[in-house]
Amino acid sequence: MSTVALRADGLGKRYGKRFALEDCTLEVPAGRVVGLVGPNGAGKSTLLNLAVGMLAPTTGTISVLGGEPASSPAQLAKVGYVAQDTPTYAHLTVGEHLELGARLNPAWDTELAERRVARLGLSLDQKARKLSGGQRAQLALTLGVAKRPELLILDEPVASLDPLARREFLQDLMEAVAEHELSVILSSHLVSDLERTCDYLVVLVDSRVRLAGDLEDIVSSHVRLSGPRDAGHPGELVTARHTDVQSTYVVRYSGPIADPSWTVGQLSLEDIVLAYMERRTEPAPRALEVAR
Repeated sequence: MSTVALRADGLGKRYGKRFALEDCTLEVPAGRVVGLVGPNGAGKSTLLNLAVGMLAPTTGTISVLGGEPASSPAQLAKVGYVAQDTPTYAHLTVGEHLELGARLNPAWDTELAERRVARLGLSLDQKARKLSGGQRAQLALTLGVAKRPELLILDEPVASLDPLARREFLQDLMEAVAEHELSVILSSHLVSDLERTCDYLVVLVDSRVRLAGDLEDIVSSHVRLSGPRDAGHPGELVTARHTDVQSTYVVRYSGPIADPSWTVGQLSLEDIVLAYMERRTEPAPRALEVAR
């Protein structure tokens, strides 16, 4: 089994003159629950569609679980996919969805699918169009999990759900991960959902990867510094705000800060993600003395 769920090198997808994804170089470890976050239009869906073989790259390369996306039946069987709006076939019943899954997927787990449907209280003869948004999302997740993939890719599957349905979906997802040892890539613009479910994070902004790493490492290595205007700062600058007398920086830096004129504040994951979304280019900072 591959130790890398997804690897991209210089990956890009262009539509006309516009790149929906550009110069994406990324390595996502297998065996993790990976959150993919960014503003609308950042390239999240494009990256996931490239990963499942629904799109072909304009530039660069991408591999999933060591193989080219959708390059063979065996490669297709390794990856489960739940697209945006958790699509189901309105005219098919729940039972017909399960039959279709069994016909299309060689490793299909009928017992698992039927057990999940029963636990969710779904009737096998109920048409998909009669299901609530949360029930359709759960049916789509059932189809993805019962395929028995090594990697499950979910593209904002809970975006249209109410808070209760969203929580139930994510709880079911985490149970499936624990039970079946899935690798997961979950795209969402709701940072709170990713914080509850994921242990690895990728931030996409303006069609480029801005940040990737272990969730705990990301939170522990970013701080907010407030102090005298233009006093200089350690580490990598993420964002800066200034008044006439004070500067406030978000920086990536995990060492102790010796200068007592700085106030150091901790950041939530949402604070960090939002900082990368609003990141702007500034002149290189002056060096700041730090404790050794």
